[in-house]
Amino acid sequence: MQLDSGNVVIFIILAFVLGFALILGRNSVPDRLRRGMALIATLLVCFAFFLIVYYLVNMGA
Repeated sequence: MQLDSGNVVIFIILAFVLGFALILGRNSVPDRLRRGMALIATLLVCFAFFLIVYYLVNMGA
């Protein structure tokens, strides 16, 4: 299965931007949403790291 690299790059950039935005705006996010948004952002950033490693490992193939 081959992934479209353009979509993967966009996802990686957006995942890191979301994490950065949540870190910068953590005081303006309501308490009810803060934990859920932080969990989702953490999962997305971890998946982005996985995709980066996956592409680096499969670069020579």
